[in-house]
Amino acid sequence: MSIFSRLKKSSVKVTPAVKELVGNMRYELIPMKSIEQGILDLPNGAPVSVTCSPAKGIAATQEISARLIAAGHEVVPHFAARLVESREHVTKLASWVREQGIKEVFLIAGDAEKPAGPYKDGVELLRDFLDSNSGVDRVGFGSYPDGHAFISREDLSTALHHKQKLLEEAGVQGLASTQMCFDIALIRSWLEQERNNGFKMPIQLG
Repeated sequence: MSIFSRLKKSSVKVTPAVKELVGNMRYELIPMKSIEQGILDLPNGAPVSVTCSPAKGIAATQEISARLIAAGHEVVPHFAARLVESREHVTKLASWVREQGIKEVFLIAGDAEKPAGPYKDGVELLRDFLDSNSGVDRVGFGSYPDGHAFISREDLSTALHHKQKLLEEAGVQGLASTQMCFDIALIRSWLEQERNNGFKMPIQLG
């Protein structure tokens, strides 16, 4: 049951501020067995991110996203670079995004152990996606204040700034969304370092 559903059924008095906070939330759905209930629990018209599962593939993300759009939701589909099969696949994804009227996507490297095509990371996918006339206004991407198990901090920072450069050159807004991290001092230190190094795009805490 979603937070929204719990609030509606709860006998506890909820303040207007809490209702506003929940009403303005962006929800996230993961393509898995429980997704049908998740869809039913969504508030009407709520903005929704649809993640990209290495087990289900990009097609599942597209199918769920299309259903949500038809139901009146503002949808942000996630596309994982390591699940993209070819440059032609990128072109088809961009065409689908444009046809669906989607204005924001989230591009990540993904967790697939072996790439399905030529894309190993988010920078490579972002470059070709921006050249594919998708019509999006904003592209979200991951960032890692707590580091990554398989990527050095130096490479993570380089990729972050490379994505900013590509987006600025394309005239498209960017949004860096961090991994889940509860170490405030670590987040603050990372933010200060990246800002001092010239990263100017908005950062959303995951």
